[in-house]
Amino acid sequence: MRPIAIFRFSPTEGPAHFADWLDAQRLPWQLVAVDAGDAIPSDPRAFSGIGMMGGPMSVYETLPWIDPLSRLLRDAIAHEVPIVGHCLGGQLLAQALGGRVTRTNVPEIGWINVESTDAAAAHSWLGGRDRFTPFQWHYDVFEIPIGATRILTNGFNPNQGYVIDDRHIGFQCHIEMTADLVHAWCRSGADEILEPGTASRQTREEILADLGARLANLQQVADGVYARWSQKLKR
Repeated sequence: MRPIAIFRFSPTEGPAHFADWLDAQRLPWQLVAVDAGDAIPSDPRAFSGIGMMGGPMSVYETLPWIDPLSRLLRDAIAHEVPIVGHCLGGQLLAQALGGRVTRTNVPEIGWINVESTDAAAAHSWLGGRDRFTPFQWHYDVFEIPIGATRILTNGFNPNQGYVIDDRHIGFQCHIEMTADLVHAWCRSGADEILEPGTASRQTREEILADLGARLANLQQVADGVYARWSQKLKR
């Protein structure tokens, strides 16, 4: 089986639970460490699927890898190579398909609920859940690209997730979290989570409260999403 390409854009935002799930399923994957200078592959058909992780940069910055990655994503759509995008990854996919990515008026940091906007997608991709609590850490938001179906929303930023052709999925939020990843972000982003907290921007204490239970619940959601996504991998 061809490997799944996992694009990492920051050394602090690796594949985490996504990689753990792939390993548990014995699905091969290959890390493309963009942050370390790895070249963007030219042909998506070399891979059974494409996963994109988060990152602190914005997709509207002038970065040399954005245009070749956008071409790769459009080609992957054309060749039906499944894509999953987490936060920055969801923004990159949206922009590659013509959706604008802009600064949000309400940044979100912490454990913040999202709700389903599409009953069929909730049944297929979310195990029938009407809502769940992912992790959030973002300052930008995407438009839903033409041809995509919005599947998640919340009261702070309405576009939280979308599906394309029942094969590709992009998230504004993070479903790939592990305890190590949460703690790493709390260290690297310590200045962003100072007291006092707000409804959309939690403090370190609020983020780490009940961490084990929060992660267990989120990983159940993630496992279902990844299992659904993997059904259409190019084997």
